Amino acid sequence: MNSSGYIGITTMKPYCRVLTSCRNSSIFKFPPSKSNHFIVDNSSKFQSKLTHSRRFHCCSAQILGKKCGINSNRRTFRLSDPNWGQIRVYRSCSGAHGGRRGVLVISNVASDFRKHSTSVESHVNEKGFESIYINGGLNVKPLVIERIERGHVEEESGLEFKDPGVNFDHSEGLNKEKVEREVPEIEKEAWRLLRSAVVDYCGNPVGTVAANDPGDKQPLNYDQVFIRDFVPSALAFLLKGEGEIVKNFLLHTLQLQSWEKTVDCYSPGQGLMPASFKVRTVPLDGGNGAFEEVLDPDFGESAIGRVAPVDSGLWWIILLRAYGKITGDYALQERVDVQTGIRLILNLCLTDGFDMFPSLLVTDGSCMIDRRMGIHGHPLEIQALFYSALRCSREMLTVNDGTKNLVRAINNRLSALSFHIREYYWVDMKKINEIYRYKTEEYSTDAINKFNIYPDQIPTWLVDWIPDQGGYLIGNLQPAHMDFRFFTLGNLWSIISSLGTAKQNEGILNLIEAKWDDLVAHMPLKICYPALENEEWRIITGSDPKNTPWSYHNGGSWPTLLWQFTLACIKMGRPELARKAVALAEERLSVDHWPEYYDTRNGRFIGKQSRLYQTWTIAGFLTSKMLLENPEMASLLAWEEDYELLEICVCALSKTGRKKCSRSAARSQIPIQ
Repeated sequence: MNSSGYIGITTMKPYCRVLTSCRNSSIFKFPPSKSNHFIVDNSSKFQSKLTHSRRFHCCSAQILGKKCGINSNRRTFRLSDPNWGQIRVYRSCSGAHGGRRGVLVISNVASDFRKHSTSVESHVNEKGFESIYINGGLNVKPLVIERIERGHVEEESGLEFKDPGVNFDHSEGLNKEKVEREVPEIEKEAWRLLRSAVVDYCGNPVGTVAANDPGDKQPLNYDQVFIRDFVPSALAFLLKGEGEIVKNFLLHTLQLQSWEKTVDCYSPGQGLMPASFKVRTVPLDGGNGAFEEVLDPDFGESAIGRVAPVDSGLWWIILLRAYGKITGDYALQERVDVQTGIRLILNLCLTDGFDMFPSLLVTDGSCMIDRRMGIHGHPLEIQALFYSALRCSREMLTVNDGTKNLVRAINNRLSALSFHIREYYWVDMKKINEIYRYKTEEYSTDAINKFNIYPDQIPTWLVDWIPDQGGYLIGNLQPAHMDFRFFTLGNLWSIISSLGTAKQNEGILNLIEAKWDDLVAHMPLKICYPALENEEWRIITGSDPKNTPWSYHNGGSWPTLLWQFTLACIKMGRPELARKAVALAEERLSVDHWPEYYDTRNGRFIGKQSRLYQTWTIAGFLTSKMLLENPEMASLLAWEEDYELLEICVCALSKTGRKKCSRSAARSQIPIQ
């Protein structure tokens, strides 16, 4: 094998430029030289990948706040070693005199280098993964390549990449009906609205805005692309057989992953994903009408409460797996930059600290409930998403010497977390009776009341509300504190991910059915139940005027939860419950102009400050409809019980003088066939 390799593309006017010098650092952590560039040569190595035509304009690359040095006089890109690694393509557009300039994404180069032993490696004995090594030990950030064309749009022979890893036959078949049917007007309207919410970056779709209400004069941050909000939109597009926007979204948000971003001079942990981003048009120096498009991420520095989003990285990992499952494009998750992104997110979540619990410790406002609502600590929503992201990562991570310790940590955390949630978060009539008779101030390893919960904490509403059959996972657990509120998202994702046992998952749906008038009523579904009222509302929310009782996060009804409810119902073999909920939503959503949320105990009023034409309301409805029409697709998005995890004991009980492992209690709830 030659000691050098070449990357290039034949029969094209454009040429490539490589960003190698960034503010405060160079790509390879060496002091930047006066001329940081590589050489690009045209060859036919990737010609087989060029299958479609696309038009381009001239581009320059920039992320807001990060200036990059570019040398545009070279036409070749030479690799000093064929095992060098992953090429990351990033896009940013500019134009002059009203013209737009676009870029081409080289999206699947990692798979070509994978066979040459390219991998993301770190020191095996290090706890963290701050040092990313590629082949020769070079500590690099993901490399950025930009494709440029000068002059006017190419009229005859544009280029487009079609990833060989994508099963296009499979994805195209997703939108073929088994039985021909006439598409209802509400679905046609929903698709029109969803497509109108798409955000383009350099002429390519990269996401959907949170809301697209033409009458909204103060959109605030609803005109941005949120990671959590885009997930139902992504699933709708994937189930429709349109994966390009999802792939673009995954790669661009990965490019925005925290490396140097600061919040009021405090740096977020490396690997943090932004809550949202916005495409901004920035004029270029020199005037003459020239401009460029840049991606401006928000890591929480602009959010209400200035809280960093814990769930963004978890949703990103979950969506990455869903993309591979539905499209068959597993090459995307095998890319070196994507593998690095997964590892950085996990490293951030699995960092050692003072917390003794296997659940993830977070502050208020760090997830879908992004305002003060008394969920700080170990909220169920985060634990369910965390568990799901760990299971996704376990499937997607490339196992090698650099990841074996991480895989071991994932297995240990999955085992401990599933036991912790199943054993201590679950309540039904039997468990509440046990809590009612708890003894307190128990000091021993054999204590029954391990968290010193006082029986008087059992709220009066729960005594009459809990059904004889069924139960649920409580909202939070900390020393001397159990939050008995029912949080819908956490319970649904516990079903989807099999965080709960099969018996518990069935019990959650039994409770929702038994308490339909409270949790669904006129509009599915309550984000939590019951609402905080009176003095409790004033103390816990700080008298939040938006989270008044039975509004917004405080007991409001959120139609976007419909798709997750549908997925959970299909997984548990109860699609009739989902159909009943979808039928309720179908009667009102279009008439009410697709609100963000509904108010009042029964969900009868459009939310007081609800945005209309809310994208994840629209996408959640469409995703629910498509899942019900193609229930086999639900199996690609959910997880069954992993019995191997039940055999992993991470308690090290023999070292503490304890005689037996309490995981037997969790195993006893699982029927082994």
